[in-house]
Amino acid sequence: MKQFAVIGLGRFGSSVATALARMGCQVLAIDSDAEKVEAIMDEVTHAIQADARDEEALKAAGIRNVDVAIVAIGENVEANILVTLIVKELGVKCVVAKALNDLHAKVLAKIGADKIVFPERDMGVRVARTLAAGNVLEHIDLSPDYSIVEIAASHRLAGKTLGQLNLRARHGIMVVAIKHGDNIVVAPGAEDVVREGDILVLIGPTKVLERLEERE
Repeated sequence: MKQFAVIGLGRFGSSVATALARMGCQVLAIDSDAEKVEAIMDEVTHAIQADARDEEALKAAGIRNVDVAIVAIGENVEANILVTLIVKELGVKCVVAKALNDLHAKVLAKIGADKIVFPERDMGVRVARTLAAGNVLEHIDLSPDYSIVEIAASHRLAGKTLGQLNLRARHGIMVVAIKHGDNIVVAPGAEDVVREGDILVLIGPTKVLERLEERE
């Protein structure tokens, strides 16, 4: 099981920490604000009040044991950069850092951040995609070339099994889940039937998924 550390429990950090915990991951949440730590304590594996700029405090918290550290500090750019540097130097395999702008992102890249995210910008893009394609409920970029999308199945897909649709062989798209109302079928088989209005969770090449979204 992967272990994550989320440093900075503002809106972005808290949502990431709780989402990871709900997916069954071990989550260490860190913030200098006691109220924020207390608010998330029951949602994650461990929640610690500490100044993440203090290298010894991070060591004591067990930061070296995590697989991924998310530096979600947003208001204080200097602290964001310093904590990213410290966590990287402490040997965390993957460090994800929140950036406020392109210049900030360049600095984070220079000091070794493995992935840089722009939560506000990304959310804007996601909302635009959702509005532009009414049937697309969610779109998450995994990399420049691959994405996960949720789409509502139209009448064109309804009544057919996944085997008949053959999306994997025809388009390189894998159906990872089908939502039938409140029921979710994870890793559905070729015999599973798609019904109109079902939510399909798909993973595949971004360009192919975008063409599928347009057709649906």
